[in-house]
Amino acid sequence: MRIAKEQVDVRMQIPGAVIRQHMNFGDVSGFGSISTEYFTLAAGVDTTPLFQGLEGNLCQCPHWGFVLRGQLTTTDAAGRQETVGAHDLFYWPPGHNVRVDADAEIVMFSPQHEHSQVIDHMIEKTKG
Repeated sequence: MRIAKEQVDVRMQIPGAVIRQHMNFGDVSGFGSISTEYFTLAAGVDTTPLFQGLEGNLCQCPHWGFVLRGQLTTTDAAGRQETVGAHDLFYWPPGHNVRVDADAEIVMFSPQHEHSQVIDHMIEKTKG
């Protein structure tokens, strides 16, 4: 799920401040501690080989985030794709791969335990 800033409802606007809120942007119940991540990614990066061996060969951790710059496309288990770009908020549910379409920087918030396991798995994959 993605949403552009312009699509987030303005809830309050006063001189010097605009507050926007989008309700029901994913469910974090039962996940405990979250971590935040800042990713710098080059065009062409594809997580598909890095996620081989995970359940369904996909990242099974949900992520909530913001694209600072660039463009990324996720693909889910059913083959559905969604593209996010600069200034988009996003929610990636469990069961996805990511391809970087244009050099990107993103900030993500993820369940700490689950995403640490995914990152550890990717590190092992790069050791060859």
